[in-house]
Amino acid sequence: MNVLMFLGGVLFMVVVIAISIALHEVGHLIPAKKFGLRVPQYMIGFGKTIFSFKRGETEYGLKALPLGGYISMVGMYPPRPVAEAGQQKKPGFFNKIFGQMVDDARSQANENVESSDEGRLFYQLPIYKRVIIMLGGPFVNLLLGFLLIGVVITGFGVPTTTTTVSEVYQCIASAENVDATECTAKDTEAPAYAAGLLPGDTITSVNGTAVANEAWYELTGVIRDHPGQSISLAYTGGGVEHQTTLKPHLTERPVLDDQGYPVTDENGTTKTAQVGFVGMSSQVENIAQPVTEVPSVVGNQLLTIGNVILHLPQRMVDVAQAAFGTEERDPNGPVSIVGVGRIAGEINAHEGIAVGDKVASLLSLAGGLNLALFAFNLIPLLPLDGGHVIGALYEGLKRTVARIFGRKNVAPVDTIKLLPLTYVVAAAMLLMGGLLIYADIFKPISIF
Repeated sequence: MNVLMFLGGVLFMVVVIAISIALHEVGHLIPAKKFGLRVPQYMIGFGKTIFSFKRGETEYGLKALPLGGYISMVGMYPPRPVAEAGQQKKPGFFNKIFGQMVDDARSQANENVESSDEGRLFYQLPIYKRVIIMLGGPFVNLLLGFLLIGVVITGFGVPTTTTTVSEVYQCIASAENVDATECTAKDTEAPAYAAGLLPGDTITSVNGTAVANEAWYELTGVIRDHPGQSISLAYTGGGVEHQTTLKPHLTERPVLDDQGYPVTDENGTTKTAQVGFVGMSSQVENIAQPVTEVPSVVGNQLLTIGNVILHLPQRMVDVAQAAFGTEERDPNGPVSIVGVGRIAGEINAHEGIAVGDKVASLLSLAGGLNLALFAFNLIPLLPLDGGHVIGALYEGLKRTVARIFGRKNVAPVDTIKLLPLTYVVAAAMLLMGGLLIYADIFKPISIF
């Protein structure tokens, strides 16, 4: 059964990836057709075509290797300038080495151009239309990320530490050391136990100030700030309202920020302080959030993804060291499609997770994947969408400058000349993908 559940999680993620890629290309296709651009092909996958059909000007199909997708648009690159075609000047260093490669790629890219396409070629479109077409794909992934994560946090809720008590420790020794399962006569009773609190009790106010069920850190903030001082608590237990008083025990604990995370100094060392401690822990519940919380949650995920991308070379070095050494994988580091599928399988096969939590986790994983596709495709390098956007914007800047100085006949920016760099980027992506797949097979990230 576990194997079937694991395979079910993997299959779910395969379907999610396929749909995400297909809709990404739809994001390019719709504005391209809207702006009158002819699109000969819409394909999911690469390699040999398994099946296809033609509707209007476009052939729609599925290829053998479902590792991506593409739409072909006529006139992606301008024709070679006449001066270059006539070889009126001695070819420079670039043309000597890469000229034939660029010419072959240009010919292949423009082989579908027909005489009737004049005026509706990609490079002839206004700058803003080109930008809209190229951003359409990433925008769809961003929208999918918003929708999926929105469903999770508004429908299933977010794991939140509540003011409902999950455990009360009998003595200080067992509260501060999980290995100390028994209390001795010399042990001091934990303040929460001495005050009569029990698992399942929900604290409703502290020192006369009401606290919401999800405001655990407000409660613990008061406890931490009052070591050795009396604190009054109101709580409900068994449907009955109770009042009690306790004195937090003085102990050394990490300094926490407003979100409950440890604060570190400039050397990365966790700061500690003498604080109050009562010996109880919180119950974690899924609490639905309002729709207004979705943008901030998505924004935080995008910041995390962006940080990974900005430090990708170092992250890949870390992955290599973990894959071929003894270091552990960073759970927040990059993963391949294989890794994402494996994580989905582990979530679905885990017996300790409720069905609702599994669904929420898988949807959240799918949402995060789409946000990663959005961010990665915005990298301003060809062959990614961001590279085409930068090329269009640069041409717009050239035309603006030319207009200011009264210059005419500004040549289109010929991004095909960046083909050697494109090959380097593509090779780097293949290398990174291969390394990540190897690491995800032989040194996978463990989430449990």
